[in-house]
Amino acid sequence: MKRKRPIAAWKLVAVFGAAMAFLCLPAVLAVAGVDDVRETPRSRAVVEAQTASLRGALAEEGLRLGAPVYLRLTKEPAELTAYVANAEGVYEPFRSWPVCAFSGELGPKQAEGDMQAPEGFYSVAPGQMNAASDYHLAFNLGFPNAYDRAQGRTGSYLMVHGDCVSIGCYAMTDDAIEEIWTLMQAAMEEGQRSVPVHIFPFPMTAANLQRHAGDPNAAFWRSLAPAWEAFEDTGHVPAVRVSDGDYQIVPAS
Repeated sequence: MKRKRPIAAWKLVAVFGAAMAFLCLPAVLAVAGVDDVRETPRSRAVVEAQTASLRGALAEEGLRLGAPVYLRLTKEPAELTAYVANAEGVYEPFRSWPVCAFSGELGPKQAEGDMQAPEGFYSVAPGQMNAASDYHLAFNLGFPNAYDRAQGRTGSYLMVHGDCVSIGCYAMTDDAIEEIWTLMQAAMEEGQRSVPVHIFPFPMTAANLQRHAGDPNAAFWRSLAPAWEAFEDTGHVPAVRVSDGDYQIVPAS
């Protein structure tokens, strides 16, 4: 009987990569660099359904739909919070949603197929919004960013999306992603060029950093902490740059 040849390792990696892309972004409609959020009948219906309630809820907080948005996500607790800029440009917490599912553990994504969800500083432009996702609605985090690439990290199609299922992505409930999408689209339509999305393993308090001081990722996490602290101190999103392969955090003046 003829013996079957084993599948080459590179073929297994390729198959797994394709599966990851299918789960996180199975129908890529959005293209990075597009100035406007591309719409589908589904996304138009979502925005129409969510606009009035979000506008009213924001008004109760002295905020406005269409003002700039900042998203901050932690793995522990698994939560995404939307901050909206007030009339003075200070970002105020508006609403938090539990992350329905994410894969992996505390720590950054290192390589394609490692089942880790990323940590770090990302930015979502209109072209990264995917209204045609098979997972309701989605936006591409832009992993790997410049820092990730400098560290040799690899991966693709890392999303925040609906449908509460994840392999490497951050999955929300459909209700949550609808509200987040509507906030982001309104801000982009009024001129926000990209929405910053900062992802931390946990709140970057001194106590939490000390609690995880023995973790192999401790040095990386300490490099993220200044951005958390700067935002907590000022209510302004700090500028994040990459210099010589390291994050450089520049607090807003």
